[in-house]
Amino acid sequence: MKRIHSREKDQFKKLFKQENLDNFEDRYKILEVFLQTERHITAKELMQLLAENGYKFEPYFVKDTLKLMCRFGFAYKNQFDNKMVRYEHRHLGQHHDHMICTRCKNILEFQDEHLEKMQEKIAANYNFHMLQHKMEIYGICSGCLKDRVKLMPLVTAKQGERLEIKDFVGGSRARMRLLTMGLRLGDQIKVLTNIGRGQLVVAIDHKRYVLGRGLAKKILAEPIKN
Repeated sequence: MKRIHSREKDQFKKLFKQENLDNFEDRYKILEVFLQTERHITAKELMQLLAENGYKFEPYFVKDTLKLMCRFGFAYKNQFDNKMVRYEHRHLGQHHDHMICTRCKNILEFQDEHLEKMQEKIAANYNFHMLQHKMEIYGICSGCLKDRVKLMPLVTAKQGERLEIKDFVGGSRARMRLLTMGLRLGDQIKVLTNIGRGQLVVAIDHKRYVLGRGLAKKILAEPIKN
């Protein structure tokens, strides 16, 4: 990785000087600090790293440098499920995809040569000329799974998660209401939407159910492992 970073710095010097970009020395310092981390970072987090290294730049200058780094192929700009803009290194000749934990927001990178060849084969089968691609897998990381309670209120489930209904709480009135809706113990459900403080939409087989958050708290469910 050190050899790759050294190559990136050399190319940065050549391209940025060639294009006569202003404040080159300061922009080079930003690149050096950016290359120190392998995380996917926001502009604000990069400014914090710069401050820790003794540099103080205006936010607009850091953002402008990141924009130039993306323009010249030294960085990628990503927006995952929460739409927050994050930046990562762009090393030539390397490609990776991402797994994003919906609980802790940790981003894991992975490479799979078999998957890459399969995507190329699929594109060729459709006579499609692929220029670029990315894969984002959303789920729950191993660390969050360990910390998770086995039985949980449905309201805390994540979008896309599959669960089995284990119990109803809240008294006979709430139980009767849920039974009248068609929900039963043992039903396997998939959470279609669970956004903010609004209603939840779940599916059982091919039928959708809309639940208020108060009612969803009364359904205890167990995550179904893949």
